[in-house]
Amino acid sequence: MLVLAIESSCDETAAALVRDGRTVLSSVVNSQIASHRPYGGVVPEIASRAHVEAFPAVVAAAVQEAGVPWSAIDCIAVTHGPGLVSSLLVGLSGARALGQALHVPVYGINHMEGHLAALFLDPAVPDPDAVSPALVLMVSGGHSCILEMRTFGDYRILGETLDDAAGECLDKGATLLGLSYPGGPAIQAAATGDPHFVEFPRGLAHTARTATTPDGLDLRLCLSFSGLKTSLRYYLQTHPDALPDHLPDLAASYQEAVMRALAERAENAARKTRAKTLFAVGGVAKNALLRAKLADLSRRRHLDLHLTPLAYCTDNAAMIGAACGLRLLRHLPLPLALDADPTLPLVDA
Repeated sequence: MLVLAIESSCDETAAALVRDGRTVLSSVVNSQIASHRPYGGVVPEIASRAHVEAFPAVVAAAVQEAGVPWSAIDCIAVTHGPGLVSSLLVGLSGARALGQALHVPVYGINHMEGHLAALFLDPAVPDPDAVSPALVLMVSGGHSCILEMRTFGDYRILGETLDDAAGECLDKGATLLGLSYPGGPAIQAAATGDPHFVEFPRGLAHTARTATTPDGLDLRLCLSFSGLKTSLRYYLQTHPDALPDHLPDLAASYQEAVMRALAERAENAARKTRAKTLFAVGGVAKNALLRAKLADLSRRRHLDLHLTPLAYCTDNAAMIGAACGLRLLRHLPLPLALDADPTLPLVDA
């Protein structure tokens, strides 16, 4: 099963050829970071226009890199949500046009499931059925949640962010510290100082055992980062001379607060499930401190740890092709790509 995959949910225009959900023949990503850096975040209008400009060349490059004829493509997979609606529509329109030209079906893929499927692009990771049930920490610029994967395609939300995603928290923290966009890599590079220089709050760290969200989720498995950003802002206001001399310490302290919160919620979830495997997926899963904390957690809780390959942590099309291929080979439902859904949930309510 050869899938041409397309991803345009935010600010990356990407295309890939993936065989049988696990073998990447090509992966091309056109980044817009330079265009959005002056604004400290993604500007939807700029992103959608850049997608329109980059789309034809990116898709053509992916097919050329794979070294296969267009006629060998069995189907097209495209992200149809969640994401920025104007960005999603560019990928969807292009994918549907290609589907008509090639006379192949065009399937809509959930971006979040794509991040999860990216794990299985690592040949060292066993088949999904062999590593289930698994605990999944999904952390990116737009999503932060903890899932139980009973098997691929069957998920249960255990906890999620109540405000900002971890990646967004890092982006805004970097802006406050005068660092560049994207914030995650910038903070990691700057965090060479004392991680306990300031004990920033970790959000919901002392939640009562019986407290739940309105949706019934255990608050001890949920995340909140808005207070952390506010704490950093107030610290800088009350310590106007802290920068630039204490930048390494402040970056290390802020990064420690974010990554410790994520690792602590993952450990809380591990206590409540029978998971035998721990996954970390999404752009924030590239962070070296988070990877170290999860490695320590997996040793203490006797969990097999699998981390998304660094090349596939941030948005890419190979993960979309992986999700499509894994679903097709398991005869799981796959919707036709008819329209964009910017708030598409991973798990139906």
